[in-house]
Amino acid sequence: MKKERRYHHGSLKKTLLDATVKLIAKVGPRAFTLREVARLAKVSHNAPYRHFRDKEELLAAVAAEGFERLADSMIETAAPAGDALEALLLAGRGYVQFALQWPEHFSVMFDHCQNLDAYPDHAASAQRAFQVLLDHVARAQRSGQLPAGDANPLAITCWSMVHGIAKLAISGLLPFESRDAILDFTAQAARTLAAGMQPPKNKAAPFKNKASMPAGSRARSAGKTPGSRHN
Repeated sequence: MKKERRYHHGSLKKTLLDATVKLIAKVGPRAFTLREVARLAKVSHNAPYRHFRDKEELLAAVAAEGFERLADSMIETAAPAGDALEALLLAGRGYVQFALQWPEHFSVMFDHCQNLDAYPDHAASAQRAFQVLLDHVARAQRSGQLPAGDANPLAITCWSMVHGIAKLAISGLLPFESRDAILDFTAQAARTLAAGMQPPKNKAAPFKNKASMPAGSRARSAGKTPGSRHN
């Protein structure tokens, strides 16, 4: 009788998460099992249970990893900004940029992990991502570039816009052929939204137009499938 090999792995959790994301790209967030994750990760079929009670907890971990990457993307993209409002606009670009780069995470985060609050450690990652956006709004309020008051409604307004663009983009429903065209459109939409939210004294000349819609953007061919990547 063949002896069972002892399991050794330096970063089992990360390996399992990477395998899960690959499976999601192939079959979607629901059409796979933990055994398939183990097979793709080249570990024993019991190995996933060292870190995850079940598939729902594994998906929650994928979502948490996504929210951490989302927060980092917004922070990094906003870093070169010259003022608080520009930082907010660039953070929105970072949001869409994240979705284009990690569509599998984005899908799990918002469509296939409805019980994230059941996992406090993972839920904290989602709160961190929203806090990044909320902080940018609050700073723009303190600088007088956005109206004073409760920052939450303004943050939710900004989130709704960039989330809608991101969702349409990864579903292949925007009439742009490239990732750059989508990000340029995001910048234009963000400027338009910010102009409408600014205090009256700033509306005459809100900010410089630093980017514009790409000339000659053409609609995608009807054969493009939802979820196609952008280069």
